[in-house]
Amino acid sequence: MKVHFIGIGGIGVSALVRYYLKKGHRVSGSDLISSEITDALKKLGAKIFIGEHKAENLPKDTDLVIYSPAIPKTNPELLKAKNYNLKTLSYPEALGELTKENFTIAVCGSHGKSTVAAMIGLLLTRVGFNPTVILGTKLKEFGNSNFRMGKSKYLVIEADEYKESFLNYWPKIIVLTTLEPDHLDYYKSFKNYISAFKKFISNLPGDGWLIVNKDDKNVRHITRNVKHVTFYSLKQKEAKKLKKILKVPGEFNVSNALATLAVARILKIPDKLSFKPLSTYKGAWRRFEERELRIENLKLKIISDYAHHPTQVKVTLEAAREKYPKRKIWCIFQPHQYQRTYYLFKDFVKVFEKAPVDRIIVTDIYDVAGRENKNIKKRVNSQKLVKTINKLNVIYLPRGKIISYLKKNLKGREVVVIVGAGDIYYLFRKSARFSRPN
Repeated sequence: MKVHFIGIGGIGVSALVRYYLKKGHRVSGSDLISSEITDALKKLGAKIFIGEHKAENLPKDTDLVIYSPAIPKTNPELLKAKNYNLKTLSYPEALGELTKENFTIAVCGSHGKSTVAAMIGLLLTRVGFNPTVILGTKLKEFGNSNFRMGKSKYLVIEADEYKESFLNYWPKIIVLTTLEPDHLDYYKSFKNYISAFKKFISNLPGDGWLIVNKDDKNVRHITRNVKHVTFYSLKQKEAKKLKKILKVPGEFNVSNALATLAVARILKIPDKLSFKPLSTYKGAWRRFEERELRIENLKLKIISDYAHHPTQVKVTLEAAREKYPKRKIWCIFQPHQYQRTYYLFKDFVKVFEKAPVDRIIVTDIYDVAGRENKNIKKRVNSQKLVKTINKLNVIYLPRGKIISYLKKNLKGREVVVIVGAGDIYYLFRKSARFSRPN
């Protein structure tokens, strides 16, 4: 079969690309810009077109077209596929087909999806369940990939709520981590956001399981009408043991591990087998990912994190302070999407006013193609955010001036936390030398 992907470089879409390549299908695809993701897919045999989407990118003999939810209906490749009556599926629809064919464990929630799904995938792999795993991040234990091809009925996925994507999924186990307002450009209100999660939970079969974070006040009332519900909480006795053995810092990671343990117990995996894989988990790509770095004579500790919601930023900075209580900590923050920055503006202000760090640099908002509102872009920017925070240790800098500012003001031995879901993690690529990750 010949499969073409529109938006092939997306972190979720690319995992599905790897699935079709592993199955032996011929794969092509397109994306606006090249990245380490598209480069890796090329090496695996995918034919990739970089730049403006064009109808001629789509081979006429294509059997299936899969497109990212971010792709507009006017996309020329998608229009050509429709004109030729080719089978077209959005990424969630294509992944949804796989969930029907497997024993699917889906992780949903505002925060922690990638980490919990990665922990579950790693645990099931280490105890011999041999699952297929599709992640929204890359995992070192899976060969620095966001995908693992298994040989069993088990499928572990992230269930993304953007545009109600997860309503296409039909899992046997759902893990619900947290619920906070997000994607308000689509949902408009928190009530609508919660309603979508309720609909997703209704996709569980009668013998399905819902695993819920009891510590999150917004998820407690969502368990009605579900027969099999289990809770996890930082108040569990296992929390202390997990905090001691986990290599990744922060209470939120203890909570993530407790969610994973709950899944293992439903699958009748003894605790003594579960603790070892959790203790060896080293973290995922752009999830508190640590590097040693040298800029000229400055030796620094760099922590790169995908956090782009106020709560995620808060717990990331708190985890950095917890791990490095006596070192100077700087934060470089790239807001992700104008609409998220606008709708959650006050929350971002509160987080940075109380952030346990010594200096914060806010750079320009990452413009998410196809998801921005022109009117909102006029109302919000990073300079306005910094001005509202109104603290001397919080400054605005355009991206091009950050490195020179660091060279002039850092003394060495500082911890620099790079925060954002955009391309800010490329910041040091040309000007510094990284060591191997911890």
